[in-house]
Amino acid sequence: MTIKVRLGEWWRALRVAARRDEGMTTSEYAVGTIAAAAFAAVLYKIVTSETVSGALESVIGKALDAPF
Repeated sequence: MTIKVRLGEWWRALRVAARRDEGMTTSEYAVGTIAAAAFAAVLYKIVTSETVSGALESVIGKALDAPF
């Protein structure tokens, strides 16, 4: 019972804290946008590399040549 009460108190405190949060500030949006753009650039470089491109072409080619 004690653990259940503590968990309930913790959950209530978490909900109250979440309600006080009014959203991200402009700087948080800027950092998030920069991080997303950097991730997209890295992902683009990986996907367009010769190794990954060849592997994808191989997988797609095998899938298209599979007998039905």
